[in-house]
Amino acid sequence: MGARLSRSDFQWVYTDEPHTTRRKEMLRELIFILTETCHFGRSQIEKYPQIKQLMGHDWRIAAQVVVTVLIQLIMAVLVRDLQWKYVWLFTYVISGTLNHSLSISFHEIGHNLAFGNHRPLANRILGYIANLPLCIPSSVTFKKYHIDHHKFQGDDLLDPDLPTYFEAWLFQSRIGKVIYIAAQPLLYGVRPLLRVPKPLTLLEVVNLIIEFVFDGLVMYFLGRKSFVYLFFGTVLGLGLHPISGHFISEHYIFVEGYETYSYYGPMNYITYNVGYHNEHHDFPNIPGYLLPKLKKIAPDYYDNLPCHTSWIKVIIDFVRNPDLGPKSRIRRTMRSDALRANNAIDFKSKTKINEVLHDIDNNNNHQTPHLSKEERILNYKKKISGKMSDSSSTVEHMNNEHSKQE
Repeated sequence: MGARLSRSDFQWVYTDEPHTTRRKEMLRELIFILTETCHFGRSQIEKYPQIKQLMGHDWRIAAQVVVTVLIQLIMAVLVRDLQWKYVWLFTYVISGTLNHSLSISFHEIGHNLAFGNHRPLANRILGYIANLPLCIPSSVTFKKYHIDHHKFQGDDLLDPDLPTYFEAWLFQSRIGKVIYIAAQPLLYGVRPLLRVPKPLTLLEVVNLIIEFVFDGLVMYFLGRKSFVYLFFGTVLGLGLHPISGHFISEHYIFVEGYETYSYYGPMNYITYNVGYHNEHHDFPNIPGYLLPKLKKIAPDYYDNLPCHTSWIKVIIDFVRNPDLGPKSRIRRTMRSDALRANNAIDFKSKTKINEVLHDIDNNNNHQTPHLSKEERILNYKKKISGKMSDSSSTVEHMNNEHSKQE
């Protein structure tokens, strides 16, 4: 049990995350056409136009959240008179499962997939409701940091989901990896605050007040056993629990060269299809309920990707395999280096951040330095004039060839 991790460092790459590229390929395809004037041109067609029909929101997310919260409240009432041994049994089996499911609902709510982007208040209120049985205020904070995980996946400085270097050093042995999984609730909550700290917002304060008032009401009216059922349902459910395999399965390197993995198994039914993780990162504006349809629409993109079929097996493999551990993650510095170079690392100017990120998206080889706005405009004009020159040369060449044939 004391065997140490054989991987000596994170896997460093110098390319961008794969999801943006795959999303663009799936939404449009570049084709070459021959015009009536015998000119070769380029055109874009929609490769999978039906994907856009999946984007939006899904009322079933809110329904599942409300039903789960009601079950938890009923269970909290029922366990208050049980013996402690049964309280702990139900805490792990029932509360652990349902509270973990509710924590994953933050994922859907954070992307405004329950009521849509046009109803932010409704999504926010649903997040507060989903947070109640967890006893720990987290729905607003999760959304604040999770968006950065999508924007900066794998970035050494900016991705709040990446393990810290201290975690990578501390949890290297098999026993350490067991503790690492058990401590996921703590690490998942503290890690973003250490890696990419952001100021406390008013919405987080509201979330905290609502949660503490709820916790006080549970203790006052229902007692300790009910509070233990709910609170430790969160602690145990997000720790050494079968569903916790999703923490490990999503981005830890099980197959060299791949940094995101989907899970296709029965636990998706109670976790809003969070297992469809490649699909989600490709299209975060598609509700989890519809991600299986996305996979069916584009099997050429998903069927050949490595995937998981058991979260329990993921946990076992993670602990036993010496090649797997906290360091089994892909890291990159491309985006953080670009933001540093443009003094945008403090996130004070979203416009500046978007300009820099736009430069990166248009920089195919990711090697050239980032340019100012004036330099980008000048380069764009050069590209346009170059294309026009190439087009003129092509026309002249084809006319000469045509003359020779005549």
